Formats: sequence, C-alpha cells, structure tokens
Amino acid sequence: MSFNSTSSPAHLPRRTLVLALCFTGLGLAGHGAWAAKPRAKAAASQPLDMEAFNNATDSPLLRSGSNGAAVARAQIMLDRAWFSCGEIDGRFAANMQRMVKAYQTANDLKVTGTVTAETWASLRKDGAPLLTTYTVTDKDAAGPFEKTPVAMDERAKMKALVYESLDEALAEKFHTSPGYLKQLNAGAGIEAGKQITVPNVAASATPTSAASIEIDKSERVLYVLDTAQRLVAGFPISIGNEKNDPLPLGMMAIKNEVKNPGFTYNPALLKTAPKNAQKVDVAAGPNNPVGSIWLGLSKPHWGIHGTPNPSNVGHSETNGCIHMTNWDAERLATLAKAGFKVNVKA
Repeated sequence: MSFNSTSSPAHLPRRTLVLALCFTGLGLAGHGAWAAKPRAKAAASQPLDMEAFNNATDSPLLRSGSNGAAVARAQIMLDRAWFSCGEIDGRFAANMQRMVKAYQTANDLKVTGTVTAETWASLRKDGAPLLTTYTVTDKDAAGPFEKTPVAMDERAKMKALVYESLDEALAEKFHTSPGYLKQLNAGAGIEAGKQITVPNVAASATPTSAASIEIDKSERVLYVLDTAQRLVAGFPISIGNEKNDPLPLGMMAIKNEVKNPGFTYNPALLKTAPKNAQKVDVAAGPNNPVGSIWLGLSKPHWGIHGTPNPSNVGHSETNGCIHMTNWDAERLATLAKAGFKVNVKA
C-alpha cells in the first residue's frame, strides 16, 4: 500500500511514497476493513441556551459514563488546551479519561482520570466562551459532497474523496460529531446563510515548546513533549493490533509531511484484504483512507495520518500506522516537523 502526494506542499517534490499496512479502522461489530463510514445519529434535544452553557460555574465530578453539558464543557476546554478527546460529543468515554489524565499530569494536578474540582479550576483559566455561533457560507454548502463507496475499486473511480455531507464537513471543522452538532442546534437543518451553534475550538493557543513525540501503545495516546520531556499536548490514536500489524517499539523520527495525500491501495501488503482485491489508486480528500495529512516516519512504510472515521479513533484497531482525527493530525503537523523524534513505548 502506498500513497501519492497529489497536493503536497510547495517545498516538497511531487512523489509517491510506500505506505505499508495503513488503512481504515477495524473493530466495530459488522464492519470490516472496507466498511463504509458509520452514520452518526442525532440525539433528541431541546433548543440550547448558549448563554447558560457558557456561563455555567458548576464543577461536578465527571467520570467514565458521565454525559451531558458539563462533559461537553470539559471536552471543549481540554481540546483548546491541546489535550483532545477526539470528537466533542458530551460523553465521557475512554478517550476523555486518557486526556484528563494527561492534562492533569501536564498541569501538576492529582492524576485521577476524573474531572475533579481542582481540574475544573485549572481548565477554567481559559476564559473564552465555550460555544459560539457560525454562519454557514455558500462555499460551505456548495461542497462538493459525495457518498464514499464501500468497495475500494469504486473509490478509485472518484476524482476526490470529499465529505459526504455539509453536516460532516462542519462537524470536522468544529471537532465534533455530526450527531452532536445537530443536538447543539436542536436537530434543525443546517444550510447556507443559517447561524448555527458550534464548539468554540478556535480559541486556543498553540504550544510553543514542542520538541518530541511519545506514543503509548497501551493507552492509545500520542503525547507531545517539550525539551524537558514535559507534556504539552496529547491526542487519542488508533493503532494496528498485536496479532497482524503491531506498531514497532523504539525510536523513530518524522521524515516528511504531505498535505492532502493520495493513496495507493495494495492488497498484497494487507493480511486481511478481500480475495481478488486489485491494486488501485485513490484520490486525495478528507475521506481518503489516510485522511487530510500524512507525517511519514523514518521506519519504512509507517506514518501518522488522518482518517475518514473520527468516531473510531482510540476505540478501534487498524491495519497499521497511527491514525488520528483529521483535525488532530493537522494540529500535530503544526508542532511536529521533520526530524522530530518519535518514541514508541509499550
């Protein structure tokens, strides 16, 4: 399997790089390596009082299984602190627990994996509104949008692997799920000219002291460290399973960056490829199997990249490589440049 930099940065030569064992997430019941993206469903909701959401001062103890507005508030603040929970969705699941631990470690708090009163106080040093409004533009609504085929040979016929819908495109823009975006807007239709409520993820400051990356396989977390090996950012990841495609331990380095990579699907490199599958080239786009960005590693055929299935990140196994949400992979690329050390630990 390989990908081609059909839209690589100007300072990178146009090239084709070999990418072994990197494909979409596995592990969801009823879905195999070539499964279509799961459809998110919006929860029933009432019109949101954005002022009450933003001005809330309660500090409930949040733990695994918690859900609701307080969880979403904590997720937004964690995201803006560069400790991403993946999709902001108001549910306290495994990704959030991992990121709460990482945030607590980075801020010299008691590490509990729960959002304690002390953790709330630290998070609220970020005083920006947690929700904001966004007016959907004509450009947003124009797309193009197209359903992603299940079969890889059908994907290869597409000129680009674009978003399937406006809801999906806006959800990724604001680091949430299509279902939660609908919930924030009481299930109302989203269209050009309409003002919608969204997580205020833009109100964050980029860490300035990033120096290296550490990947914790058991926790499924990618940490960004400064020169003193202190945590400055954290992101959930999906990785290959230990039976078929284990992520190798040890030290590697970031070799290159390619934005909007194309993808060459080579079934000869996949242990789980369907019988009679053919080698094909797939165009670039956010729903490309390697997402919107690729950070190549010094170990051949391995890389850190985006994914068309953000809801799977941190919860599923892959056919290799390190998968992140597109938005987290793009944020990581602003920190991790060529030469960055990447230490993979068990």
